[in-house]
Amino acid sequence: MSRFKSPRPVSFPAFLAALEAAGEPTRLRMLALLAEAELTVSELVAILGQSQPRVSRHLKLLVEAGLAARSREGAWAFFRLADEGGTLARDLMGRLDSTDPVLAADRERLAMARELRRKQADAYFAEQAANWDRIRTLHVSEERVEAALIGMLGDKPFYNLLDLGTGTGRMLELLAPKAGRTVGVDQSAAMLALARSRADQRGLRNVTLRQGDIYAPPVERGGYDLVVIHQVLHFLDDPARALKQAAMALSPGGRLVVVDFDAHGHDFLRTDFAHRRLGFAPSEIEGYLAEAGLVRARCERVVPAPGEAGKLTVAIWLAEDPRLIADPLPKSDVEFA
Repeated sequence: MSRFKSPRPVSFPAFLAALEAAGEPTRLRMLALLAEAELTVSELVAILGQSQPRVSRHLKLLVEAGLAARSREGAWAFFRLADEGGTLARDLMGRLDSTDPVLAADRERLAMARELRRKQADAYFAEQAANWDRIRTLHVSEERVEAALIGMLGDKPFYNLLDLGTGTGRMLELLAPKAGRTVGVDQSAAMLALARSRADQRGLRNVTLRQGDIYAPPVERGGYDLVVIHQVLHFLDDPARALKQAAMALSPGGRLVVVDFDAHGHDFLRTDFAHRRLGFAPSEIEGYLAEAGLVRARCERVVPAPGEAGKLTVAIWLAEDPRLIADPLPKSDVEFA
């Protein structure tokens, strides 16, 4: 599977509607901005220097034409290029002169909006840093875990990536450069703000973030080649249910990877950090994966290295959707009775 997919053909009426929607100065500027980042109405108001009702009206037209998509995070609504229609929009934006004075000025104001996001995210991170730093000291190094994860994924390509419980967006940072399209889902608006800021800073334009429940993720079924659940299951009352939902998001032949703590006895993590489960035995997660209808589950444990005595072991599980994509045979290979 290629990292890049050919766009689906667009019907004449849909193509015409998209061109009509894009063929207006403000909406064209909006599309150029949405090609760079997910943005709120208030951010677009500040960048474009137009009223909120006018901006909202233009956004409504872009959404109706299938060029933009809207997702809600609490009281906020974020707009991005649509998954399908956005391909056409990106093609159009790629033909614009990036040095155009109007577009250049918009990008300068976009940079200011991103800087404000970064400061807000940094403030939240500073409040939580002590807790996160304490957790990090308890388990093997993240560098070793991430290297093991990349090793398990191997060379098999993936185009659509879904990160459930994305948190700070670290898995998106690690894997989005290998994908064509990535979606991160988290219940916390504060975490999503942090993940969005980090994606902005790293120039990851193929990242979309959505607020939602891991038990009912706001994503299409059967749409992802790779689904990741990284250090999330130990917070959940029903890990098996979460894994079943994740499996439903896989496309035929897709893969689900789970990263979490191996079974341990650090009971203070329940009271101090709201962990519901004290890690998982390999066989427990493998059983959940089998119940979710996945096959070829395997586990790799990243154990403490010399100098890491007493630290928690991290386990990585990888399983596959058993369905296969059947390629049609060439006509010359088809036998007729």
